[in-house]
Amino acid sequence: MEKKKLKPFVMPAIYGVAFAALLMSLVMLDNLQNKKVSSDDNNNYTYVNNSIITSNIPVVAEEVTILKPYSSEKVQISKGFYDSNSTDEEKQKAIIYYNNTYMQNSGVLYKSDESFDIISILDGTVLDVKKDELLGNVVEVKHSNNLISTYEGLSTVDVQKGQLLNQGDIIGKSGKLELGETSENSLLFELIKDGKYVNPVNYFDKKISEI
Repeated sequence: MEKKKLKPFVMPAIYGVAFAALLMSLVMLDNLQNKKVSSDDNNNYTYVNNSIITSNIPVVAEEVTILKPYSSEKVQISKGFYDSNSTDEEKQKAIIYYNNTYMQNSGVLYKSDESFDIISILDGTVLDVKKDELLGNVVEVKHSNNLISTYEGLSTVDVQKGQLLNQGDIIGKSGKLELGETSENSLLFELIKDGKYVNPVNYFDKKISEI
């Protein structure tokens, strides 16, 4: 009996049909994943393939340099950061005496003879704006690279919670603080890196890639 053979064009045709069927199946599956959960017109839930979680914290470029929290050249340090590894003299200068209590300064206390603008050290998002009984107006800003900057003692605040900030944006004005010494134009600035208070002076003028 003579064996039947497929003609040369038959196998490519079969492969083509199989590929087309596979392609159509993938398209149908994608449509099903993105269609509404219910046919109810009031139901706006939708399946999505991409993540709906986005970050509101601007990513800071590696070459950006961290600014000081002010632009005035007349601002001076009143109380430095308390570092347990510093000398006894430096530790003593970093102690804040208030209401019969000695406190280790977890930031840097600045002062000036005149009012000065408080600026954001980096791009970031305002985490919180609050009023403290001792520190006055307080603004917390979240940056990338696990950095949080805190601006305390402001007389006025020009930002609100959730606001996106560019580096150098004005946050508010210096205010009155009574921490060891009274000053009408002060700022207590704190910097938190990876959940720990760090000496801000060691970070100013450094590139993000260097910290």
